[in-house]
Amino acid sequence: MEIIPAIDIIDGKCVRLTQGDYAQKKIYNEDPLEVAKEFEGVGLRRLHLVDLDGAKEGMVRNWKVLERIAGKTTLVIDFGGGIKKREDLEIVFQSGALLATIGSMAVKHPDTMQEWMEEFGAEKFLLGADVKKEKIAVGGWLETTDIWVYDFIRNYIERGIQQVFCTDVSKDGLLQGPATDLYREILRQFPALHFIASGGVSNLQDLRDLKEIGCKGAIVGKAIYEGRISIQELVSL
Repeated sequence: MEIIPAIDIIDGKCVRLTQGDYAQKKIYNEDPLEVAKEFEGVGLRRLHLVDLDGAKEGMVRNWKVLERIAGKTTLVIDFGGGIKKREDLEIVFQSGALLATIGSMAVKHPDTMQEWMEEFGAEKFLLGADVKKEKIAVGGWLETTDIWVYDFIRNYIERGIQQVFCTDVSKDGLLQGPATDLYREILRQFPALHFIASGGVSNLQDLRDLKEIGCKGAIVGKAIYEGRISIQELVSL
């Protein structure tokens, strides 16, 4: 299982929110590149980079941060937040992201998502599924749809998506453990999927549990920044 550290960006700084709430913002480092280099320095290979300003404003904002990290590290970066138009995608790929992370657009505008996958290649996208009680949530988690997460994932697997990450929004940022039962059921239904767990990881045992049920990756954020898990420990998994 690959450990994928997360860096969330507001105003060019490395921050974390609790359950997606911008009012519960904590700045961890003024320079995200410094954080990314620390991850690279211990041998981690991937990075989950989230433009929270972009997510809020509906257009990519912090692409300069992406450009700096991509230019000064060898990390494989997936970048999300505010990708609403084709121009946003071009900026993201030109700035050095290997994968574009798409969530709400894939839910609300599947035809546009289909066009993007046909133009850029389905393998260039990391599908994000935010989930509340097995239903897809969008709009900064404020809106829950009637779409079952299993139907959502199945639909995009059939369209060629290869990697999916799933966040149980009731767990994110609380350090109370991941949604292991939900992930187990997703993996039972889609055993060949490159599935990445996200949200709630609080310690190394959580990661061992996710590895045991078959997750191919796990995104870790707050547990690193709050000192619950050292980045050296992450490599030992």
